[in-house]
Amino acid sequence: MIPLKDNIPSRSFPLVTLLLIGLNTLAWLYELSLGPYMDDLILFFGVTPAQLFHMGLGSQLFVMTTAMFLHGSWMHFLGNMLYLWIFGDNVEDRMGKLRFLLFYLITGYLATLAHVISDPSSASPLIGASGAIAGVLGGYFILYPYARVLTLIPIFIFIQIIRIPAFYFLGFWFLLQILNQAFSLPGTQSVAFLAHIAGFAAGALLVKRFQKTYRY
Repeated sequence: MIPLKDNIPSRSFPLVTLLLIGLNTLAWLYELSLGPYMDDLILFFGVTPAQLFHMGLGSQLFVMTTAMFLHGSWMHFLGNMLYLWIFGDNVEDRMGKLRFLLFYLITGYLATLAHVISDPSSASPLIGASGAIAGVLGGYFILYPYARVLTLIPIFIFIQIIRIPAFYFLGFWFLLQILNQAFSLPGTQSVAFLAHIAGFAAGALLVKRFQKTYRY
């Protein structure tokens, strides 16, 4: 399923969402410019579980942050930015800009830590905005369960476009992450499904604490 747009208009300009997309885009273009040296960049700025807990706190936060702005392929990059664009603006609306940025980073950190704790001896670097964006999806799931998501569904050679309630769209997305995690053989994953699960759960649990309160 590929989301195309939702039916919730932004009430304010989504500055932080656009800024995050812009920074991710600049980082991805820089990665592409490195050619065969891209792997060296990923090793330096990605999160390597086997090394993370041997670093100081400042260095841990640094690499956990830089890793969120790196991607491994066009599909990885474009998929993440599409989800952030569709769902991020409305969550930013309900939180305000600074709170949304903190929410994005914190859920991303928690997603990263879940992945690292699950496989602390791994030497494969973790990169991507997926954990933080999963946090945004979890927040949207709680805030806008009845929103409608215009969704492209490819069925063999046919393409169908339908509107799906966000509760079902995001619930199905979350279920897929759980099933992929449950049925993946150890050491064969190229996608950090547990980070997606942890990010979504963190977003759903923390969103109310970051939501703006209105006084009458």
